[in-house]
Amino acid sequence: VQLQAFGGGLVQAGDSLRLSCTSSGRALGNYNVGWFRQAPGKEREFVAAISRAGFTTYYADSVRGQFTISRDNAKNTVYLQMNSLKPGDTAVYYCAADHIRLGTELYEYEYWGQGTQVTVSS
Repeated sequence: VQLQAFGGGLVQAGDSLRLSCTSSGRALGNYNVGWFRQAPGKEREFVAAISRAGFTTYYADSVRGQFTISRDNAKNTVYLQMNSLKPGDTAVYYCAADHIRLGTELYEYEYWGQGTQVTVSS
């Protein structure tokens, strides 16, 4: 499966963005999906994850209540709704997928997209 993340951009603090992750090769509904981000000079970190059917979600403490992960398997898309963005949310955001595992660690995801840049100005 190949993943594509898009929807990033340059926004001001307080704005919202919705990222999307789609797949080709196999339907995304077959996979648990996670969002991760990597800020300049920092390690890639977990943001949110959602199970195949969407019944289970996980969030990093830093984004809980601010970001919402969801999916529409009929549209082959997983979303990350990001509200009240802060400069500290500036990063490249990656979506990742795994057929079996649903977790918060990078190694738990087999497939990765190319990333989309989110820049939040103050």
